[in-house]
Amino acid sequence: MSARKKFRQIMSGKRLVLMPGAYDALSARVIEAEGFEAVVAGGYAAIGSMLAQADMGQSNMRDYADHYARVCAAVEIPVYVDADTGFGGVNNVRQMIRAFEAAGVAGLFISDQVFPNRCGYLPGKQIVPVEQMLAKVKAALDARTDPDLFIAARTDAASIEGVEAAIARCQLFMEAGADMAKPMGADTIDEIKLVLREVPGPHMATISQAAGAKHRDLDALEAAGVAAVSFPSVALFAATQAVRHAMAALKRDRSLATLGSSLMPLPDYYELIGLKAQLDREEAYDRAAAALVSKRAAE
Repeated sequence: MSARKKFRQIMSGKRLVLMPGAYDALSARVIEAEGFEAVVAGGYAAIGSMLAQADMGQSNMRDYADHYARVCAAVEIPVYVDADTGFGGVNNVRQMIRAFEAAGVAGLFISDQVFPNRCGYLPGKQIVPVEQMLAKVKAALDARTDPDLFIAARTDAASIEGVEAAIARCQLFMEAGADMAKPMGADTIDEIKLVLREVPGPHMATISQAAGAKHRDLDALEAAGVAAVSFPSVALFAATQAVRHAMAALKRDRSLATLGSSLMPLPDYYELIGLKAQLDREEAYDRAAAALVSKRAAE
């Protein structure tokens, strides 16, 4: 089964699937190795990793396509990604869909913010007229060549015009043919239940460090009928904290001796990145090449 079919199966399922966020190919490989069924690659983590900046829409479509291609190439599980505003008008959206599809993503979401898009949990957001967003949704659907590519539409209207306005937009997105519509910021269990009642299609909840100290009970989300929950920045924050602690210890102690358990053992790292398979592949090609030369010399 392809990664895209697997993702559609996840989103149509009856159990809650946890989807941690990767900030690069290596973190995605760790997520897969720990047994998760899918991975999220969002703009917040991508901008933090690539530029060491907050997500204020300062990257472009090609940067994201290259970044997502590396993440997708590192894992076999589905990768669900952030497409910001589609990076422009309907023709930009068309290019984005083709580029992200070629990168190997299983699904993506487009936001109705004005350009430049910023993290949904940052202040200063503005949204485009709903007609502009509907045109982008239609363009995205028409541009995909693989019908299994999962295309979601997200609105940031909840923090600007209220949850009811966000739900009304989501209903229009679904009428336009989106595979999922999500009102960003509708995060409480009561708001999520309202969305599930009013908006057809699956729902993916978001638990992000960028949202601050918000607690969501996963059992309650599953009981409500949520298909998946994403943790888009968990790996980014975990890695940043771990590196900071390690560098502080190295600076303080002028030695690696105290870092012991903080560092992944070399054999574990090589197993994670597939060193043995790479070496075996090299040796196999070398043997095949040597055999070909020997055969020609014997003729």
